[in-house]
Amino acid sequence: MRFAANVVILTGASSGIGRALALALAGEGAWLVLAARDAAALADVAAACQARGGRALAVPTDVADPAQCAALVARTVAEHGRIDTLVNNAGQSMWARFDEVHDLSIFERLMRVNYLGAVYLTHHALPHLKRARGRLVAVSSVAGKSGVPTRTGYAASKHAMVGFFDSLRIELGGTGVTVTTVCPDFVTSAIRERAFGPDGRPLGAGNSPVHEADVMSAEECARRALAGIAARDREVLMSLRSRAGAWLKLLAPAVVDRIAARAIARGR
Repeated sequence: MRFAANVVILTGASSGIGRALALALAGEGAWLVLAARDAAALADVAAACQARGGRALAVPTDVADPAQCAALVARTVAEHGRIDTLVNNAGQSMWARFDEVHDLSIFERLMRVNYLGAVYLTHHALPHLKRARGRLVAVSSVAGKSGVPTRTGYAASKHAMVGFFDSLRIELGGTGVTVTTVCPDFVTSAIRERAFGPDGRPLGAGNSPVHEADVMSAEECARRALAGIAARDREVLMSLRSRAGAWLKLLAPAVVDRIAARAIARGR
């Protein structure tokens, strides 16, 4: 019960990795404040968390809106009096070659959700995390460590996220607040069905370019992420490909490019 009575704000909690994290945390007795845009799906996750023995409050939130981020933090503190852990998991993706994109507004939306949303929420939560000597978590991606074809805007936003939290980790030295960056590889998730295509519209159900049955489950991803978060690890890399890539990028960067291109072509 590593997170018993631990007050956790978790964004992007309505599906995929976020839902799996919420259920796993609930099983450990966490006091959850769940955020996502889909109010109905969020309420379902909150009910499932309560059935597992955790406390769960659903607060529909669009992290791209600074005012809604401030309100989420205020609601959490009003409910529980503190914040022990903030998990910035909300995310939006894309799947299109840059030279095929017709709607450039998707790049702004990706930055607002994936990067600025985490900045806004962290800004408001940080004073409370300092008082709790708590945990600050950024759920990024292997695309936040290396370029990935068809994901230019997504990779850029996740690189920004990693750079922000790496810098903040240094600033927070000595405060007791730890920063953990989680970088999943391909994980079974509806995020790809919601990913922007070249016309700026979601790909839609049944149009995932990934072989979902052949990649890591959201539940396994959550298990590995929570192990790293509990241990206050600096970074959680979840695949041999991502761990090898961290070294190959220094020694043979062209090899990393080929690995990324092959992964996208194979869809796994």
